[in-house]
Amino acid sequence: MAGPFDNPFGLSALALPLREQRLKVLSSNLANADTPGYQAQDFDFQAALRGAEAALHGLAPRPAGGSPTVAAAAMGLATAPDYSRYVSTRRALQGSLDGNTVDSETEHAAFGRAVLEYRASLTFFEQRVRGLMTAITGQ
Repeated sequence: MAGPFDNPFGLSALALPLREQRLKVLSSNLANADTPGYQAQDFDFQAALRGAEAALHGLAPRPAGGSPTVAAAAMGLATAPDYSRYVSTRRALQGSLDGNTVDSETEHAAFGRAVLEYRASLTFFEQRVRGLMTAITGQ
């Protein structure tokens, strides 16, 4: 049975590495905006968070992966999780002659929003750490 001290950082510890992964996917889209044939991708944050929660509570198998990372440690995993199942190809809003499906304006807007969401998650995490430090030190 999971107790309140099993994951003292709550969802923030799960959300940060997932938000970071979404930023990586969106930045890859922006970097390849002029690459012929490149297919824009997106990261399903909600599905990844549900999967991470299920793995944390033992309701789903833990993702396989490579070497240990800070993100893996935050999620209670021994190795880096494989996020590829949450990455999907985004359909083009308007076709291009070279087959590239990246729409720069859409990607910039999505990246800006993802940065704000990452910063909000980081703020929640920082507040949680401050609260725990206050509880530990009594100050």
